[in-house]
Formats: sequence, structure tokens, C-alpha cells
Amino acid sequence: MKKKDIKILLVDDEPDILEIVGYNLSNEGYQVITAENGIEGVKKAKKYKPQLIILDVMMPEMDGIEACEQIRKLPDLSNTIVTFLTARGEDYSQMAGFDAGADDYITKPIKPKVLVSKVKALLRRLKDDEKTDDILKIGNLIINREEYKIIIKGEELLLPRKEFELLSLLATKPNKVFKREEILDRVWGNEVIVGGRTIDVHIRKLREKIGDKKFKTIKGVGYKFVD
Repeated sequence: MKKKDIKILLVDDEPDILEIVGYNLSNEGYQVITAENGIEGVKKAKKYKPQLIILDVMMPEMDGIEACEQIRKLPDLSNTIVTFLTARGEDYSQMAGFDAGADDYITKPIKPKVLVSKVKALLRRLKDDEKTDDILKIGNLIINREEYKIIIKGEELLLPRKEFELLSLLATKPNKVFKREEILDRVWGNEVIVGGRTIDVHIRKLREKIGDKKFKTIKGVGYKFVD
């Protein structure tokens, strides 16, 4: 996909952020759509179906957490990458964002060039997924990476992007222990900084949806998917 075809939705209640970040992303050749609050952001997400959404957390009308939750319920946006851009750096805020289905978390203030670099890294993951058409079948679980679809016990399950990628990684080699460092590198990429508890949060959500016995924690090492 060419840059001119990539749509980025920027949702923030600060005009300066919309102007500065929007300008730098537009200058890179991306289509930039802006919204000033969560309600407007969800509406524009439905209308334009962007490849990437950058959400502020603290906003009037509807905050970023609730907006992300609503966006993640839309099948048409299942492949959309969602990252938070916010001054809130506390752990609870990050965990709430990941629980809502966010893929990444970027703390501001951030230099425009650094933000553009992170956006490029996020979009490279989208390109990698477009090249992958593997279908994994493990017992009653089917992982269709081409259609970004999970089917378990005959029923389709919609997962947030990072949960899907984490499950897909672990399921490629059932019973293999994936070290935490490898998971962070292959699922989140080494260009994006995430908190140390990020993997734990996503594993917890997968256990709730796929089954607790399917994931085993190897203390001090990492995780594995149990066949």
C-alpha cells in the first residue's frame, strides 16, 4: 500500500497537537483525518476506515479508552492499528488502554520526527500482515492470518490486533517457550516502547477468551501455547 493511500485518524482535543502532528504526518504523504473528541473520532473511524488511529486518552465528550472500546467492536476496523498518544504515563492508564484493545502507547510530549518514525514502524507491521496468508489449525482453534480471523469451536472470535498477533505467534509453535524479549520484539517491535506488564495484560485477556489452560507461564522466562 502506498503512503498516499494510507489514512491516519488523529483524535485529540488540543488544537496544537492536531496541527503539529497532522502537519508532520501529511508532510510524509499520509492522508490525515482529525477529530477533537472521542465521539467525533468514532464517527470518522466508521466513515473513513483508517489504517491507523492515534487517540488521546483524556478528552471531553468521550475519552480515548471508551472510543477505543467502541472502535474495537467494529468488524470493518479489525485490522486497524490503534495507538494512544497522551501525557498520562501512569501504569493504570496504560493498562486501561491495552484492556480497551490498543496496540501501542506513546507518551507525549514527543518530537514530531520521533512520532513519525514510530508511525512508520506501526505501519510496517500492517504491511507484514498483508504478506502473510497462513492458516493455522490447532484442535478446535483456527487462526486465519489472511482474513485476520479467529474461529474457536466453530464460532468466530474478534480479537484486538495485538492479542491476535500474540496468539498467532505463540500458536505457530505449540509447547515452545517464547521468551519475553522475543515476544516484545516480534509482536511490538523494537522501535516502540511498551511497559513491562504489556505482555501479561494481553495474555490475561487471551486466557479469558481462548481458555486459561491454553497458556502457560514460565516464571522468569516467558509464555507458551499448550497444544
